[in-house]
Amino acid sequence: MTQLDRADYEALMDARLRAPKELRAALGTRQRRAVVRGDGNLLLVAADHTARGMLAVGNDSMAVADRYTLLDRLVTALSMPEVDGVLASADILEELAYLGALNDRLAIGTMNRGGIIGADWELDDRLTAYDSDHVEEFGLDGGKLLLRIEDTDAGVASTIEMAATIVTELSDRGIMCLVEPLPYLKDAAGRARLDTSLDKLVKVVAVASGLGSSSAYTWLKLPAVAEMDVVAGATSMPILMLGGDPGQNAPAVFDLWRKAMVQPNVRGLVAGRSLLYPQDADVRSAVRSASAFVHPEGDRS
Repeated sequence: MTQLDRADYEALMDARLRAPKELRAALGTRQRRAVVRGDGNLLLVAADHTARGMLAVGNDSMAVADRYTLLDRLVTALSMPEVDGVLASADILEELAYLGALNDRLAIGTMNRGGIIGADWELDDRLTAYDSDHVEEFGLDGGKLLLRIEDTDAGVASTIEMAATIVTELSDRGIMCLVEPLPYLKDAAGRARLDTSLDKLVKVVAVASGLGSSSAYTWLKLPAVAEMDVVAGATSMPILMLGGDPGQNAPAVFDLWRKAMVQPNVRGLVAGRSLLYPQDADVRSAVRSASAFVHPEGDRS
């Protein structure tokens, strides 16, 4: 059953043609909420994958390509009280705001999406989406940065410098900066691959924690691992766990997230495909499963 009426989607497309200002205005006029309330935990859906060309789920290389389907699933998730908000690029945030899906929901704008998946320059994560000025201007609740560190790529240094600047800029504005530090390596063909070693993950957590002239508004977005006590222990900053595409391992991934929530600074989850494109296509069931450990007492007031 769809949540987004086709007529509303067609009205959105017509607004892009005839009234584009309405999309820009929709974010600024939405009903906002505090970032932290109730139990202090957050369940966010992630929809910034398309902005760097990531469209695959499992064996379907075009699963996220259809915009109506993506918006329908996002509207469904955001209609549930268990969901606190969404992380997305400007196109998706404006569309959701225009559709009225962001009232009393957090809107986190993704910022550096230049590292197109599979490209030769994939680790060159340049600022191609929101910048700090527009995060503030459009009334967003935070900005998100991807910081992939690979020890042999000299270009990573400029990404670190850019990330430090943005952390400072958002902190000066009193706005959350959600930093996603990930250790990477290159395979024999020169392609970027996630480094899953614990010591490298702890190292990039330490680097990300020290970025900028102030860390007061910095949150971290990190993968959940079995040794989450070690990873979370490397920083005092609030941590949101990232999602990814769990495929057939979804039960094990959900269990890993649940166990990680015992760490005092692990405050929730930012998940995209695992919630929006579960194998059984039941978005509501996936959200409820995640909410069971993110908001176990249902306290979001």
